Amino acid sequence: MFLFEKLDVYQKSLTLSAEVYDFLKMVNIDKILKNQLQRAITSITLNIAEGSGRFTRKDKKNFYINARGSILECVAIFQILWKNKEIEQNTYDDFYLKLEELAKMLSGLINKFLDK
Repeated sequence: MFLFEKLDVYQKSLTLSAEVYDFLKMVNIDKILKNQLQRAITSITLNIAEGSGRFTRKDKKNFYINARGSILECVAIFQILWKNKEIEQNTYDDFYLKLEELAKMLSGLINKFLDK
């Protein structure tokens, strides 16, 4: 087992990624936003995995920061979809809360690697 597989934040990101992919299979939304959301949600999980394998604190922190940035990108995409009435309020709220939880978990992980 790899170290990243033991991280709760990785497991939650993996689950959320699968949920977003399932959601995208069921909806007919703007193709550009769909592609960007697929890439951003995948980037969260990939950056957590890659960051865990880095040897320096600075490198680890940078990958976790990138993962958090991808979370914010996903939030913005869901906001665009909601504002353009391509998704329902409850769908937006559900993904928003899950992304917010993931962002908080990553912030905690990033804080562990801040220079002291």
